Amino acid sequence: MSALLPGAVLWDMDGTLVDTEPYWMAEERSLVADFGGEWPHEQALAVVGMALPDSAAYILAHSPVRLTPQEVVDRLVGGVARRLVTDGVPWRPGARELLAELNGAGVPTALVTMSYRTLTDRLADVLPGGSFDVVVAGDDVSRGKPDPQPYLLAAQRLGLAPTRCVAIEDSVNGARSASAAGVPTLVVPHVVPVPPLPGTIRLPTLAGVRARDLVVLAGRARGEGR
Repeated sequence: MSALLPGAVLWDMDGTLVDTEPYWMAEERSLVADFGGEWPHEQALAVVGMALPDSAAYILAHSPVRLTPQEVVDRLVGGVARRLVTDGVPWRPGARELLAELNGAGVPTALVTMSYRTLTDRLADVLPGGSFDVVVAGDDVSRGKPDPQPYLLAAQRLGLAPTRCVAIEDSVNGARSASAAGVPTLVVPHVVPVPPLPGTIRLPTLAGVRARDLVVLAGRARGEGR
């Protein structure tokens, strides 16, 4: 692998690779409405980047929904999976192009997401074969983001030290997870603002970002944390 390229790139999914956050919010509103409640946008923003069991617990604590946490998770996952079929896969700007370039250059990639396998498998169905060498889904870990376990597991499965990888995230929980694992992190905020965090650097968009830019950006993330 060229020294001008990262050892691997670890991608978050929702809000980073694809713009599925509106799908999640729509399913949350539908669920709460079925129990006679309302789900304000502020509440929807509060669960962005959370592990699904934590999101379910938050919904149950802040709404009239009367289901088990697992039933909430199943309802949300199933609804978003259906939307990926009916409404399509909405790519975030620059993400598809950067992923394709990394694949063409032979840079290992991992998908590190709190979404469950049901959704990652659905996404894999519409991507070129071999887009990701490793997938770490929410049901693969016992501690979700912001815990570092998801990113540590991805690096382990790739056979690389976390410091040799670069993570791309869009949320506070995701950025904290990656940076706590020792992975220099590019943060492209989407539906929620992300403050400066150690080991991260913020970008307004991935549009125009090339594979060769990632090593420089990762170095800035290590050195600047802003």
